Amino acid sequence: MPEFRIPFNRPCFAGNEQAYIAQAIAAGQISGDGLFTKQCRNLLEAELGVARALLTTSCTHALEMAALLLDIQPGDEVVVPSFTFVSTVNAFVLRGARPVFADVRPDTLNLDETRLAALLTPRTRAIVPVHYAGVGCEMDAIMAIAGRAGVPVVEDNAHGLFGKYRGRYLGTFGALATQSFHETKNFTCGEGGALLVNDPRYVERAEIIREKGTNRSRFFRGQVDKYTWVDVGSSYLPSDVLAAFLYAQLEKRAMIQAKRQSVWEYYDLSLRGRLERHGVSLPHVPAHCEQSYHMYYLLLPNLEERQALIAYLKARGILSVFHYLPLHLSDMGRQFGGQPGDCPVTEEMSDRLLRLPFYNDLAETDQADVVAAILSFYGEKEPETAWLPERQAVGG
Repeated sequence: MPEFRIPFNRPCFAGNEQAYIAQAIAAGQISGDGLFTKQCRNLLEAELGVARALLTTSCTHALEMAALLLDIQPGDEVVVPSFTFVSTVNAFVLRGARPVFADVRPDTLNLDETRLAALLTPRTRAIVPVHYAGVGCEMDAIMAIAGRAGVPVVEDNAHGLFGKYRGRYLGTFGALATQSFHETKNFTCGEGGALLVNDPRYVERAEIIREKGTNRSRFFRGQVDKYTWVDVGSSYLPSDVLAAFLYAQLEKRAMIQAKRQSVWEYYDLSLRGRLERHGVSLPHVPAHCEQSYHMYYLLLPNLEERQALIAYLKARGILSVFHYLPLHLSDMGRQFGGQPGDCPVTEEMSDRLLRLPFYNDLAETDQADVVAAILSFYGEKEPETAWLPERQAVGG
């Protein structure tokens, strides 16, 4: 019997995953860049309008490719939010870069663009905004600051595929962007990612780096009569079996996003207002942003209350979890000079944030139990179902 009757996350099928995996196996090519890898690439390029979308084995590897493409060298500086997953930083530290940790905004928990310019130095070689929870960073301001400094932007869009900022898809602003298809993401193949190349100047070298530093892609296109080692690189290609699973998810993107929107709105309509009078803040989505519905979180008044609510839900078979710890205060972060107080908003929000169960096929009855338990913790009555949104059957 599972420990939690309502888990935090559960990978969900879109419908054709097993059929496409069988088709990939029957085709006789399950290594990288097979039929389904190409279909995923074509879909992403057509939908997002990017110069190239290259599937990778993880978002971490896509970030590592970005660091190689930008020729990050020892002593270079890269500006990253302290409130992010370690891969965002590790990809550049592996090349010898020094991370410069940026604080986040208290409303969206995205990189605080008003403090960005002060972090740039002559050694800055990249700015890496993270679209937290699939809500866009203030990309107009970030791109303007980066442009004046002549510094490329790499968007960590692990949370935000198909989200938009001022009508434009996240992941299409910077020279490069990265996606995640980990099992916790909206679209998954268990482990996977993609590098989005928006600046065409990087396309050919990105292909080479992804193919172990060889010009193998040019060979298969008939542009050279043999391929050889021409640059640094590694093996970043996912199996076509994984791409088959992913393609089944991407082709059902409208259905998946509609389901996730329904889950997000149920939480929001059930809890907003009722929890705010107890000092609990809920997600903020600016009017000019179209979120990806990646997660729903609460910001409790303090760490003690956050931990008490986690324990309260756990006792009722519901798994809720906190999120990122401040990277500048980690053991590695301190080696790069991180000190308490460097990123005060990050330090505060990290202690207060609580993520609720969220996955594509989260049953309405289970979600109602989560809501009821949270309201019970605060001495509130369960909401009347009449004013909650109806779950519509979603097709396609």
